[in-house]
Amino acid sequence: MAKYQQATEILNWFLGCLYPMNFELRQGGKGDRPMSVDYYLMRRAPAANNTAASKTKGIYYFFIGLLGYWLIALPVYAAVERVISLAPSTTELAYAAGLGEKLVAASDFSDYPAAANKLERVASWQGINVERILALKPDLILAWRGGNPQRPLDQLAALGIPIFYSDARSFEQIAQELEKLTAYSPHPDRARQAAAHIRQRSAALYHQYGHQSVHRSSPLRILIQLGTQPLFTSSADTLQNEIISLCGGKNIFADSRVPWPQISREQVLRRQPQLIVITGQSAAHVKNFWLPQLKLPVIALNKRVA
Repeated sequence: MAKYQQATEILNWFLGCLYPMNFELRQGGKGDRPMSVDYYLMRRAPAANNTAASKTKGIYYFFIGLLGYWLIALPVYAAVERVISLAPSTTELAYAAGLGEKLVAASDFSDYPAAANKLERVASWQGINVERILALKPDLILAWRGGNPQRPLDQLAALGIPIFYSDARSFEQIAQELEKLTAYSPHPDRARQAAAHIRQRSAALYHQYGHQSVHRSSPLRILIQLGTQPLFTSSADTLQNEIISLCGGKNIFADSRVPWPQISREQVLRRQPQLIVITGQSAAHVKNFWLPQLKLPVIALNKRVA
């Protein structure tokens, strides 16, 4: 009933704007103030031509039905209570958006912030544990488009579980995704503040270092390493590549046709990197992984250098 009343109010406003000069929809026919459509149908229409009144009623109730369906079909966003993250990046996104307290499970390697280490694991590079996810009864799943397998996600969506897909490939897209998560967060101001902070920081970084990607004549050849068993990297269409380019480096796998290619040790050796950048791993462990073929400095995003 509330939605029907809302539809009526919207239609009254809409028709008042659509026919501002129609004297039949104005009190006294003097154009001084719009009357409601309800008043017009009940009081004025019977006094008018019956055919015209019938047509007006038909149009009116058609729009009422259309608006009612539209209002019912619209998704209703509200703060969620049980959230599952299926990638380390979406786990960080959840905490930044004020959803951390609602997380009940996450993926392997979800280790930032520290509180994420306590979450149950329901996903890895090998797949998604659909049965366990269903048992946890989430009312929102955060998934990595292109990183998580699509078939189990389709199964979960078919069962009515909302899925928020993350596919940020730039600083700006991260900010946009944080803003979208305000619809689900119990602390939407945190998400807005995080988005604003990312935009401010990225603008400052481009101002400070952006010239390096233009003026460096021979940029360092860099391997962006994600894991060791198996070994993955990132291509040009990723946030990691944007960061490398901003710093004046050259991603040795920027020419890959997929965003996150699985690569071999031999492929890396053929491309002769001069520096390795890693995430979520021990720099010393990665350095030993490449010995004796490669003896390169390894930079971890946690600021440790080996």
